[in-house]
Amino acid sequence: MSPLLVFFLLTGIVWFSIVLEERYAFARALGSVLLAIVLAAIAANVGILPSGSPAYDALGGIGVNIGIALILLGVDFRSIVKAGPSMLIAFVLGAIGTAAGALLATFLLHDAIGPEAWKLAGQYTGTYTGGGVNMVAVGRALETSPELFSAAVAADNVTTTIWMVVCFGAPVFLARLWRGVEGRSDTPIRTTTPTGDGVVPIPESPFTSSLRAVTAKDAAALAVLAMGAVWMSGALADRVAGLPQVLWLTTMVLVLAQLPPIRAIAGGPVLGAVILQLFLAGLGAQSIIAEIVRVGLPVFYFTVVVVAMHGLLLFGVGRLMRLDMGTLTVASQANVGGPASAMALATARGYADRLLPGIAVGLLGYAVGNYVGFGIAGLTRAWLS
Repeated sequence: MSPLLVFFLLTGIVWFSIVLEERYAFARALGSVLLAIVLAAIAANVGILPSGSPAYDALGGIGVNIGIALILLGVDFRSIVKAGPSMLIAFVLGAIGTAAGALLATFLLHDAIGPEAWKLAGQYTGTYTGGGVNMVAVGRALETSPELFSAAVAADNVTTTIWMVVCFGAPVFLARLWRGVEGRSDTPIRTTTPTGDGVVPIPESPFTSSLRAVTAKDAAALAVLAMGAVWMSGALADRVAGLPQVLWLTTMVLVLAQLPPIRAIAGGPVLGAVILQLFLAGLGAQSIIAEIVRVGLPVFYFTVVVVAMHGLLLFGVGRLMRLDMGTLTVASQANVGGPASAMALATARGYADRLLPGIAVGLLGYAVGNYVGFGIAGLTRAWLS
């Protein structure tokens, strides 16, 4: 099949998945990413898409690296500084719990998962420190098999949804046991812009729509920055042994993202998110559904162990440190679901003064998730060998 036709079909699947997510509750529960993976896998297994194509190779190489670069261009360290000590402490506790959970899950389940269990440890450390972009970056660099990658994304989607429900209900169930558990702000959260009356606006998510119109100049600048960073990081990785390209890329783009002219460019995160979704759809097309089902249950157990340990350490130590439940739940969602999940929880629970700090530490997770993920992957690989 022509690679151009494969690209056309994949982009159609991604577009259709996004439309479904916007219009139907069941699709919102699954998420457009999982929908795209499942639809692409079905299309491949019934013969509509091929199981192998140069299009998949392009998406898994330069495509995914460009997507990562575009998303990381949206990380502004100035906002992270404004998160405040309590939110930053909670975020760090959650990240430590995630890393501990990945080590424990590898110890308990490496026989059931097989020789790639150490890769899962790195991927889930990355994604439950920051978000999905870290899972893709670490998994692609470690060359996780398509079947395990697809099963990992599916299990992550289910566990993340369950954890959102847990975090949403925790303040209610623990209110009698935890003094100051709510931490609710008296300032209402509205979707309007500030009018001088104390109303706090909900920032539009840069990962679902651009914060402002994207001009031709923006698009050209993004292309130059992303392609230049991918080329330069690849050249550095070839010359310096032991440090993978994605870490060079992460470091380089994060430095660029702090420059005022770069911060003024619109559209990077949303375009990057679409490219990563195309990559994941391509992984789904390369996957055999029977294999995904076969490895799916142990992988789901892996995510449960990681997130459970994350929760136990975050809420246990957070309780001893007298951090309020509002801060802990928003920080937990910043770890497990990323900035968008932190924003959703803060909005739904009425934590107006934790909204922007939650988004800030979620962006911090994007920044550090790749480094932590590779560290845990290397540690578990050494331990298993």
